[in-house]
Amino acid sequence: MARRAAALVIGNEILTGKIRDENVHVLAKELRLLGIVLDRVIICPDDIDVIADDLRALRRSHDLVFTSGGVGPTPDDVTLPAVAKSFDRPLVRSETIEGLIRGYWKDKVTPGHLRMADVPEGADLLSNPEVPWPVVTIDNVCVLPGVPEIFRLKLRMLREKIGSDTPFVSRALYTTCDEGSIAQLLEDLGRHHPAVEIGSYPRWRDDDYRVKLTFDGLDAAAVGACLEACRAALDDEQVVRVE
Repeated sequence: MARRAAALVIGNEILTGKIRDENVHVLAKELRLLGIVLDRVIICPDDIDVIADDLRALRRSHDLVFTSGGVGPTPDDVTLPAVAKSFDRPLVRSETIEGLIRGYWKDKVTPGHLRMADVPEGADLLSNPEVPWPVVTIDNVCVLPGVPEIFRLKLRMLREKIGSDTPFVSRALYTTCDEGSIAQLLEDLGRHHPAVEIGSYPRWRDDDYRVKLTFDGLDAAAVGACLEACRAALDDEQVVRVE
């Protein structure tokens, strides 16, 4: 059975529509390649108590939890204090991170900069030569920044810690049918192929197909059998292509 992951996206700017989240999409694709299911996403405000409560629940119900955002130097960056609270641990100053901050900012360093060196007691710091600024992890929680470019870099740094399971196999069939006309077919396929996750995505633009059907699972043979059963149930002219 695939491991389950959750994402906790933190930031008033996301909830107010000032910034568009890009990180969940990146996280979902990366985890899929590692055979891990992202099955819960919560977006919460910059509130220590709310973050701590949400994180406490997610880390108990999921194998892995990834946070996004709230790790900068400003007063609204409260993710690390919230993570510490969720584990009932104090914040402690990381000499490693403080050294990186002082080395970068030199005589321009401020108390705000140094706040970024405060991490939950007992946290692990993961780094590599390409990205010396570490990722903070504690138990099954990985703390990532909200800036998409840095989020992607640090997510790649976590691959060894996360580990890789059997990757998901994904196939697709494009059809000229509308969703209503194939709803019963999809229900039947789901009943006869329970190990395969079937998705249906309509297209409203002037493309050569009306619906994209996806077939995902951990067993390539099971996925292929489900797709072929779907293709066999359709007329040739209703199938645009298969991927």
